[in-house]
Amino acid sequence: MWQLAVIVAAGAIGAPARFLLDGFVGSRTDGTFPWGTLAVNLTGSLVLGLVTGMVLYHAMPETPRVFLGIGFCGSYTTFSTFTFETARLFEEGEPRPATANVIATVLGSACAGGLGIWLASVF
Repeated sequence: MWQLAVIVAAGAIGAPARFLLDGFVGSRTDGTFPWGTLAVNLTGSLVLGLVTGMVLYHAMPETPRVFLGIGFCGSYTTFSTFTFETARLFEEGEPRPATANVIATVLGSACAGGLGIWLASVF
């Protein structure tokens, strides 16, 4: 039961953080490309990579792992918004930005997660 409370508490932080970062980035960029969602997913993947690396290399305890990995990152990152925005770009006749969004999100998130694991391994 304590895990559920930890997840809910972290989710209450992660979701507004996503909203704020997406809005911050979106208000500073032009065009149809979803820069805010990309920034959210890349930073969330980096944090999750750091958490994973801390578990693997430094035996991070269960409570912070659940708080950060499941609660915060689970509510902060957004696959559904990425999918919706990519589909919207295709529907609006913007195949290049849509394809760029897929490539940047998938490859960028994998690289950000890997970077996080590596950073945890060297510190």
